[in-house]
Amino acid sequence: MSDLVEVREVRVLDGPNLYFARPAVKVSLRLPGYLALERRYASELAERCGLRSPRPGKPNTAQRQRFVMRLAAHVMRRVVAGVGPKRITVRTRPGGTVDDIVVAIPWRHRNWGRLAGEALAPVLEALLGDAGTHTESVDRTLADAAARIRGEEPGGPSSVRSASVPVVSITGTNGKTTTTRLVAHLAMTAGKKTAWSSTSGVVVMGETVDEGDFSGPAGAREVLATPGLEIGVLETARGGMLLRGMGVAANDVSVVTNVTADHLGQQGIETLDQLAEVKGIVTTVTKPDGWVVLNGEDPRVWAMRHRIQARPWAFSVDPDAPALRESITAGGRGITVLDGDIVVLTPGADPDRLVRIVDVPVTLSGLSRHNTANALAATAAALGLGLSRSAVVEGLRTFAPDPVLNEGRLNTYTLPLEDGGRATVILDLAHNEAGLEALLQVARGLTAPGARVHLALGGTGDRSDEAIQALGEMAGKGADHVVVAHKPKYLRGRTLAEVDQHLRTGLARVGIGEVESYDTEMEGLLAVVPTLGDGDVLAFMCHDSQAAIRVWLADHGGTVDDPQTIRRKVVAARGEHELESEIAELWAMTDDAARIAAAERLVSEHPSDERLVFELAGAYDAAGDPARAIGLYRSALAAGLREPYRHRAQIQAASTLRNLGDHDGALRLLDDVDVTHPGNVAAAAFRALTLADAGRSGDAVADLVDALVDRAADEDAVAYRRSLKRYAAQLRAGCGDPGSPV
Repeated sequence: MSDLVEVREVRVLDGPNLYFARPAVKVSLRLPGYLALERRYASELAERCGLRSPRPGKPNTAQRQRFVMRLAAHVMRRVVAGVGPKRITVRTRPGGTVDDIVVAIPWRHRNWGRLAGEALAPVLEALLGDAGTHTESVDRTLADAAARIRGEEPGGPSSVRSASVPVVSITGTNGKTTTTRLVAHLAMTAGKKTAWSSTSGVVVMGETVDEGDFSGPAGAREVLATPGLEIGVLETARGGMLLRGMGVAANDVSVVTNVTADHLGQQGIETLDQLAEVKGIVTTVTKPDGWVVLNGEDPRVWAMRHRIQARPWAFSVDPDAPALRESITAGGRGITVLDGDIVVLTPGADPDRLVRIVDVPVTLSGLSRHNTANALAATAAALGLGLSRSAVVEGLRTFAPDPVLNEGRLNTYTLPLEDGGRATVILDLAHNEAGLEALLQVARGLTAPGARVHLALGGTGDRSDEAIQALGEMAGKGADHVVVAHKPKYLRGRTLAEVDQHLRTGLARVGIGEVESYDTEMEGLLAVVPTLGDGDVLAFMCHDSQAAIRVWLADHGGTVDDPQTIRRKVVAARGEHELESEIAELWAMTDDAARIAAAERLVSEHPSDERLVFELAGAYDAAGDPARAIGLYRSALAAGLREPYRHRAQIQAASTLRNLGDHDGALRLLDDVDVTHPGNVAAAAFRALTLADAGRSGDAVADLVDALVDRAADEDAVAYRRSLKRYAAQLRAGCGDPGSPV
């Protein structure tokens, strides 16, 4: 090809694709020669080719680009008509620049389709020369191109076939793999032989048969070839659809989780709207009696309903989302969370309550909004496939976010620390802004009161500069402590230094200057762990070293959190307890003996729960048994009682020691409270009482004066603050000076 006509790519798409719901050939061209043609000659050439009413516009304009697209489609249509089909649909799109265009045609015979695509550029180039000077020469050029194609073997049909079993296709920017795994788990719970493909491999009934990224047509073929298959679940990524087309001709259910900025600038996809169009391919081939499950909170996803032939099923965490009403009005269904329950909405019926959201482990007791949405989508897909309601509910209750069922997606661990405390570690494959946002949300929701969120931040090289910088900015806003832990295997054409600089640029935008940076994820882990405190959370964007880090955690006493442990952490992070209602009942009792008995029962059922030990200490204290109470307070504190109860236990224990006559011990505890909670009024009052009991009335009054002055905001307190502070100091020194002026 010359500089006037350049072939960017001729690509055979074997399955449903961006252009057609059947196999197609996509031709990407750069046509500067046509963009630069003088307007009169461009119009005459078009007329010689048989194009009616040409309006070429000025050279090198968007108008000219549209004219060239129309001319190229007309030329392609005439070449194909000479091969056999008299009527064929040709679709065109503008490319990334004004002289780039894309032309696509469907095909029935693979070789003829490919040859037709390859013939377009030579024909267009010939028409710019002598072949385009007369109508006869144009006709001859097009006929010769068609004859050359007819002289070759036509080739076979597409290898993509319609499935003989129910199939669900799942796509979206985030949540594809989790939703795929959950739908497969629900199908297996229903007793169906299930196979699924995803970015992590091909799996048959929970056993991995092929590792690697199988989110394209190859994965679909392998799943559908499974002997005895009853349900196929196909994660369908944008790359496979753009490069090969879908791996199945039709599906029974399609799911689109969301569309957010990811991989923009690749394979001709520059904008979110274009990305949404790619994701929507799976919905256009859903059978008319099937279901299209769409995120009702994402406008681009919900807009896909306008191109579908199947029935819509909207999902939304927000029960008031308009999409839910619109779906039901259109004869579809909805699924949402209502009063803490997952409910299905159908026309003319009350909500069908399936299961409480806190009993669905993948939602992390409702903490993860992102996974709650995934659970809603998977539930709708499973019910749309015809799985029984009871099996779906049971599957939701038994799918845990652990390395066995959902490897690499919000896997949480408890890690013992050298000082006796415990921290939480979250391993997640977050790689874009939406994934990092979800990870930080969960991390914050698992962090104990007063503790910190640490983030091991990393970026992959196949994102734009702006996307990598955005990760740094989000990290700086959302975490209390950030280190950069790089992913050498995922640099994808960039240097480590380049990725590092972009992350630092983002961090700097939110005031984070210097951060430690490590060349590998394992180095980052080893550097962060010593900085963890009791109740802290380490959120780890982990890709390179997941397996090695899991081994390291296990070797150092780390354990995978089960759903009950996660629930306890979520409740504790809110400053509550999973038995909060039972604790409240204790203090509603008026009989001291009954309260102590009830508290003893709770402790016996949960002997390692320091909060319950603290409540038992309070019960003995309230009953006038300080000797029993003080030992229990000390046990709760030694066991690592956390805030907001730790300083309360210290205050109550100090009060008990005062009653027992141990004034020094009481003051030591109150001093500790002053360090962690400076200005605590209750601690100041108990300190004054203790000092008074110890015969240090001057110190007691001085402490109360300081406490009052430090918190008073009225004008007189402000005016006399310095004098009152001086008098308080004199009281402590035992040298009051009543003659000093105010």
